[in-house]
Amino acid sequence: MSGETAPVLVVGGGLVGLSAALFLAARGVRPLLVERRPASSPHPRAIGYTARTVELLRSVGLESAIPTGGASTAVRRARVESLAGTWFEEQPWSPPSAAPEVEHSPCGPAGIAQDRLEPLLRDRAVALGADVRLSTELVSFEQDDAGVSAVLRAADGGEYEVRAEHLVAADGHRSPVREALGVHRTGRGHLATVRSVLFRAPLEEYLRGGVGQFAIDQPGLSAFLTTYGDGRWVLMFEDDVDRDEKTLRDLVARAIGRSDVAVELITTGRWELAAAVADTYSVGRAHLAGDAAHTLPPNRGGYGANVGIEDAHNLAWKLAAVLAGESTPGLLDTYDAERRPVAELCHRQLFARPERYNPEPTRDVPLIDDRAMVFGQLYRSAAVLDAGPDLPPALRPEQWAGQPGTRAPHLWLSRDGARPSTLDLFGRGWVLLSDNDDWADAAKAASPALDHRRVDVDGFRTAFGLHDGGATLVRPDGYIAWRSPDLPADPANALTSALRQVSFATARPSVSLPGR
Repeated sequence: MSGETAPVLVVGGGLVGLSAALFLAARGVRPLLVERRPASSPHPRAIGYTARTVELLRSVGLESAIPTGGASTAVRRARVESLAGTWFEEQPWSPPSAAPEVEHSPCGPAGIAQDRLEPLLRDRAVALGADVRLSTELVSFEQDDAGVSAVLRAADGGEYEVRAEHLVAADGHRSPVREALGVHRTGRGHLATVRSVLFRAPLEEYLRGGVGQFAIDQPGLSAFLTTYGDGRWVLMFEDDVDRDEKTLRDLVARAIGRSDVAVELITTGRWELAAAVADTYSVGRAHLAGDAAHTLPPNRGGYGANVGIEDAHNLAWKLAAVLAGESTPGLLDTYDAERRPVAELCHRQLFARPERYNPEPTRDVPLIDDRAMVFGQLYRSAAVLDAGPDLPPALRPEQWAGQPGTRAPHLWLSRDGARPSTLDLFGRGWVLLSDNDDWADAAKAASPALDHRRVDVDGFRTAFGLHDGGATLVRPDGYIAWRSPDLPADPANALTSALRQVSFATARPSVSLPGR
């Protein structure tokens, strides 16, 4: 059995696995990704991506390829007799917010089918140096203190061994890697098994009002209909019944409310709706991400694919820092500490709202604003200073005002005639922000790789919670690790101490990783 080596072995070539490979490759790590299927699934599956996800894709050069749809954070749904029939009422995911509209991001949410997005992620990851192998299956793996040994099987049946320093399991909700690790899950568990039919039809006229999801409610037919924005639609039934083509055509016509529309049936599907979160995201050098770590049913909060892509982003910069020798392995412990509470929060929010799989919502869970869930989730870990247990799990960015443990706020900047965002300053390494030059020498003393940026823009101090002479330290993932609201007596000492703590810095000098 021939042997190969890779810094990171990613198992699973769906959205999350490809995102992990892409984010690693963008940081100079050349991962090996294996996917047992020869191509993307014939089912479009996920369709809605939050503005935060688009921000992450923008950071690796993909924003121009992603069709965005404005500033809204939530998909709109209506209960209808049929598309052409009576529309009863709109069903909001969250109650209307009285909070004023604030521009939280340079990006808008995106609507692109998963089978269209996956090739974009794959091509970009390969272009940046990732080794992506389709029709390649993980047979087994073992790990020790120094790494992971995996046996892979190629399409021709031949097996070979790969030695990697870390393994990322993005192998789905049934995750053989998670099962092999013995990791249990907690949550509502299995909710339902349902069937669907994917079809193509010219129904764009029913999307002009901005509603993209439809709860079909008529005698003898209770179903869910949604568009993929490219002429394809999926009709999901609320049972596990195998239907023949004639029956499917009849039900599609009833959901549309017309029989004069040309309908092409593409394929059918059988889906398990479940909700569960892994009890831990890491065991040794193996790390769970996406559905392997949390199974969250599809909803207008976008908690499935979006949360998984954010998992991959969080884990990637930490793996890159440890592999480069910049950080001790203790940094990887913060992956579970930061990302698992997010999935648990999403799980609670799911069942606090009425859905077709949840007719009786949990009444004692406060509903969190959609903008807070997208842009304002709080991380509490050793990679963040001063994010105490008394703080709420999520708030809107203007409410956080630069709280450590939250995503650094978006503000428009002005540079050489361009209009970048503060978010464009992040993503390559550690960044120190201030509106003065008092911290420039302190940044150089703390680390030669620390990038000090002076921000002269109205609203900077308010957005980041700073006073005269203050500064904010932002991590490579765009999250605030520490801040000094005022200028301390010894800025260099304060910054150096904070940076060493939150970056898990090794004794060796910092090394700058290649940027995007």
